[in-house]
Amino acid sequence: MSNSEKSRNGPYRSRNGKICGVCAGLAEHFGISTFWTRIGVVVLFLITGVWPTLILYFVAALLMKPSPVRPLSSDSEKEFYDAYVRVPKYTIHQIHEKFMNLDRRIQRMEDTVTARAYDWDRRFSS
Repeated sequence: MSNSEKSRNGPYRSRNGKICGVCAGLAEHFGISTFWTRIGVVVLFLITGVWPTLILYFVAALLMKPSPVRPLSSDSEKEFYDAYVRVPKYTIHQIHEKFMNLDRRIQRMEDTVTARAYDWDRRFSS
């Protein structure tokens, strides 16, 4: 994934991270070493104290979406993934509705093709 694609997609929590994947996700997004990102968090931890850093870290973990299982190749894939991450139940409902609509269309086509009138029309048209 190129840097422009990373910046367009925003930071994701890494699936290979140690604790929630925040440091690894930020490191991947900014193109720096995970080691240095973790060192930065430890320094922030030492400077500000335990609670502010922990709160910031877990807020970041809640706000950052998990990284896609495979790279997103188009804008439509990114839109679908973002919608799924936000509200998975609604997205699954949308997919179900699309397949139900396709099933109804196929059923209408099968009914038309297997109807007797279609057979007669086909015989007289040729």
